[in-house]
Amino acid sequence: MTDSAHAETADAPAARASAAVPGRRRRRHLIDWSAYVFLVPWFVGMLFTVIPFGASLVLAFTDYDLLNPPKFIGMQNFTEILHDERVHKSLVVTFIYCLVSVPTSLAAALGVALMLNRGLRGLPIYRAIYYLPSLLGSSVAVVMLWRQVFSTQGIVNTALAWFGIQGPSWTSDPHTALSVLILLHIWTFGAPMVIFLAALRQVPTMYYEAAAVDGASRWRQFRSITLPMISPIIFFNLVLATIGAMQSFTQSFVMSNGTGGPADSTLFYNLYLYIQGFSRFHMGYASALAWVLLLIIAALTAINFLAQRYWVFYEN
Repeated sequence: MTDSAHAETADAPAARASAAVPGRRRRRHLIDWSAYVFLVPWFVGMLFTVIPFGASLVLAFTDYDLLNPPKFIGMQNFTEILHDERVHKSLVVTFIYCLVSVPTSLAAALGVALMLNRGLRGLPIYRAIYYLPSLLGSSVAVVMLWRQVFSTQGIVNTALAWFGIQGPSWTSDPHTALSVLILLHIWTFGAPMVIFLAALRQVPTMYYEAAAVDGASRWRQFRSITLPMISPIIFFNLVLATIGAMQSFTQSFVMSNGTGGPADSTLFYNLYLYIQGFSRFHMGYASALAWVLLLIIAALTAINFLAQRYWVFYEN
């Protein structure tokens, strides 16, 4: 074989590779465009989020009542928020609701998940039964049913009467009304329960076997193996539950007929925002309230992320 033939043979793969480059570029070009096509619904959906988001930020610095053009007033809405006693009251109610209902509901969810993780027969049925309230808990119908259960002549007071106890009107008493809403929130622990149950299934059994050989009790195994192994899931549920609790609205709106009563004992921050925006048409003030709530939730989430390094265990 001559030198020229060797050269042609050596150059052939390079020539085929160079010829294939435009083809690959065209395919990559098509793939890139196809990705954008699939993202079009997301971009369209973002418009319905970004535009109201930006509009509320602008309205937060205006005096706007829906009937007249917005009037720029600078930081006045935010200054009024600092001195509004009902804002302070709604924040206290919302924080109490969040601080009590979130850890209690997560504890209930984890307890039920541990029970279901023991290999009960008919597990899918139990799982569906416990998950169902989380789908219905914030619905208007369930809240109205809950209000009837805790009314003066409701099931709870009827049961207490069997033991000679005269129960109060739970939803009309300022001292008990918020407790009813907290119980309703705890009752809807199904969603975190399902996530906890999936996490418990992922804990390797070899850890429990080794602990059993060393004579560790079930409580010690739960404290030293189960909790650290599922701590990322606990953190995940904690963040979601905190954000959800701070945004609660329907329960208070239906239970108090939109007033936050009795005596503002169920006045959630979101309900007060609704009252300002859609009952009194103070849309600028309501927008400022919404942005304050966003900052509060962002701060709470940041605190959770900063604190998680001290108690969340990541295996890797």
